[in-house]
Amino acid sequence: MLSCLEMDRVYHYIVSTRINYVIAQNCNNLNMAEEQKNEEEVAIHGDVLETILSYVPLTHLLPACFVSKTWNAAVSSSLSRFNKPKPWLLVHTQSIRRPHATAFFAYDPRSDIWLRINQKQPPQHVSPLRSSNSTLLHVLNPSNFSFSIDPFHLTWHRVNPPAVWRLDPIVAMVGPRIVVAGGACDFEDDPLAVEIYDISTRTWERTESMPATLKDSASSTWLSIAANTRTVFMMKQASGVTHSFNPDSKTWYGPFDLRPDRSIYFSVITCVGDNLIMLGLLGDAEDVNYVKVWELNGESLEFGKEIGEMPTELVEKLKGEGTSLNSVRVSCMGGFFYIYNPGEPGELVALEVGEEGGCRWGSLKNAAVSDRSRVAERVVLTCSDVGLGEIAKLVGSGKEIFTLLKG
Repeated sequence: MLSCLEMDRVYHYIVSTRINYVIAQNCNNLNMAEEQKNEEEVAIHGDVLETILSYVPLTHLLPACFVSKTWNAAVSSSLSRFNKPKPWLLVHTQSIRRPHATAFFAYDPRSDIWLRINQKQPPQHVSPLRSSNSTLLHVLNPSNFSFSIDPFHLTWHRVNPPAVWRLDPIVAMVGPRIVVAGGACDFEDDPLAVEIYDISTRTWERTESMPATLKDSASSTWLSIAANTRTVFMMKQASGVTHSFNPDSKTWYGPFDLRPDRSIYFSVITCVGDNLIMLGLLGDAEDVNYVKVWELNGESLEFGKEIGEMPTELVEKLKGEGTSLNSVRVSCMGGFFYIYNPGEPGELVALEVGEEGGCRWGSLKNAAVSDRSRVAERVVLTCSDVGLGEIAKLVGSGKEIFTLLKG
């Protein structure tokens, strides 16, 4: 059985041979006999070709689509039958020192590779770069509110800032709207103020403030945020007390106590489809007994089931060089979850939940994090579905190119 590296070399040899042949055909107007002879020399097709393609990284498959119609069909069939695309983890780093340079990295779980995305014109943000909803990147400063929602964040939207000046607000994308809540500066009259930005009309709207029970924790530092297409959920990480907000009706609901176990000392939430996923740390920061994951119904907020429990050795990896585990963060898309300790971002725990509920745990080194970046850079994670269409847009933009990293 060939290794992945050997398969990749075979693939590149085949592609280069086919492309060279096509070039020769166009330039020299080869006759039919010569065409048939050359076709036979590189005749690899069917399951053999699709199996080879299944070992090839997604970024290397794009050229194969242009070799011929047969190869284009083989790429599509291979991706649907043998090795399907999986959500990518995207890691953004931002220097805490001027000029606040940014860098962009990506992990492709389908091929188990890390890539650096070399940006010809990287975005410059003086204010802190933040993420929300696993896909939304945003920057807020006194002059504008900038956000990006596409998988590779090729496009940034810069709009007027909300009327209330905020330092650490909750930001969540709910359908075609972005909800900005809390995090107000001390001189503002209402620390619980909520404003909604409508992407289609490009307008801000002031609405009902956050519930008073969230007053002492109305910032992204203390609240865990999750959103689906209709509702945003805000959970106190330390207590599990949760409220929800519907931007259509401008209505708040709650409080709800979502914790199924009284020994949970820290919890975070995220959304998969319409349902909520909660990850909880049980015990205490100095002695973590368990890390568990639950699924809740997004409408009733009733517990559906316990999804799984993190293996002990992976809990230890989350701690890193420290002796305690005070908090975790989660970035997810579909059934893929990337869990990390914000104080030790060099180690990531991956969780894949199958369609029938089975769990697959693993860990990976964060190739975007170095010893220097632990103290000199802000690390922000997003997660997105990436297929050949997204790769083509990235390459076609002319703004970025890929560099393979040693993971």
